[in-house]
Amino acid sequence: MGGDRETPAARAQRWSARLAIAAAVTAVALLVLVAGLRGIGLVAIALAGTAVTAAALWWALTRRGLVRACAVALAVAVPVAVIWLTIASRLLWLVALCLALGVLAAGAGWSALAAAGEHKAQPAYGTPRPVRPFLIMNPRSGDGKVERFGLKEKAESAGAKVALLDPDRRTDVAALAREAVAEGADLLGVAGGDGTQALVAGVAAEHGIPFLVVPAGTRNHFALDLGLDRDDPPASLEALTDGVELRVDLGFVGDRVFVNNASFGAYAEVVQSDAYRADKLRTTLDLFPDVLTQRVGPRLTVRVSDVTIDAPQAVLVSNNPYRMGDPAALGRRDRLDTGALGMLSITVGSAAQAATLLRGDRSSGLTALTAREVVVDADAPEIPVGLDGEALTLPTPVRCTIKPGALRVRVPRHRPGVPRARPRLDWRKLTVLAVAR
Repeated sequence: MGGDRETPAARAQRWSARLAIAAAVTAVALLVLVAGLRGIGLVAIALAGTAVTAAALWWALTRRGLVRACAVALAVAVPVAVIWLTIASRLLWLVALCLALGVLAAGAGWSALAAAGEHKAQPAYGTPRPVRPFLIMNPRSGDGKVERFGLKEKAESAGAKVALLDPDRRTDVAALAREAVAEGADLLGVAGGDGTQALVAGVAAEHGIPFLVVPAGTRNHFALDLGLDRDDPPASLEALTDGVELRVDLGFVGDRVFVNNASFGAYAEVVQSDAYRADKLRTTLDLFPDVLTQRVGPRLTVRVSDVTIDAPQAVLVSNNPYRMGDPAALGRRDRLDTGALGMLSITVGSAAQAATLLRGDRSSGLTALTAREVVVDADAPEIPVGLDGEALTLPTPVRCTIKPGALRVRVPRHRPGVPRARPRLDWRKLTVLAVAR
């Protein structure tokens, strides 16, 4: 009966599930049988310590002076105390062994569940090579990546016309891009940060021509989610000679384009400060006590379909949803063509509620939704908005929408790609996989 034979991939998946379950059961059994009540007590202390540390960090962010200093001291002292208690109980070896077994269980479980799930990569399309590409480069972005990597010279050698922005004066990059299109450019590109990328991407989408992303900024989240290599900006220029196209969505706040996200609330308030660019950490710590406790700033109301969220401290509306449930890949988007906005909001009224944020998307203080439209209103005529990191002030209500497949993005044929998301560990599903053929 050859048709009933188990494939090697299915066999490996089943044994990965079995290994995950065996490692998890062994870890629990060792803790209970070797340490008894002491082991259970250590687990309880560790969980309580984690919650107290999270609460202390909330106090550190929302208080000033002596209270903040005490909160920071508590956030440091609690983990140290937990480690000391573990050593004093002479169970450090057991805890280390159980943690190692836990890591093994998680790794094997993720491997089994990833093999069971479907992964559909974003489709790429072959298109003719651009004849008159036009690139805008910001020499200040990424601490001078344009000059450091010789991007201007490499782009010109690939046949592109390059406009190097003058760092001493402000340039309307959208107008510059429109002028290039009027002169016959059949591709627009940017070597710079995400804010500049968004402005020129809007022009490319408006004229239906492809857009090239060169990750020459500081963070380059858009490039990351396109599967580009952020550590090798020149590699993106290969798309000029050997590239394919992706069709991706664009987010809009009113008529303004964003490629990553629009933020409202605490972060948007902080980036409005003139001091933020010079000293981000100090400015954030100075302003957070007032904005997180909502002593200053407008009171927000968010409407997503039939859901209303009242008075969140922070709201993030993204062009396609961010990953949830995978702490190692927070801030990543699996695809940019789902046709939906992601919406994350945080509402925290106390240190105890802040501690519940450790539960991730299961926390009552965190709301994660997807929709085609998100409306952010407030008890003020206008509110600060962080649009792909750029500080704006917009009249309320602010309407966020998405335009599916609005942008043609040209990328190198050979690129790292977007790594698969780790699935949530589902022990019931793992059990089924372990026993099924």
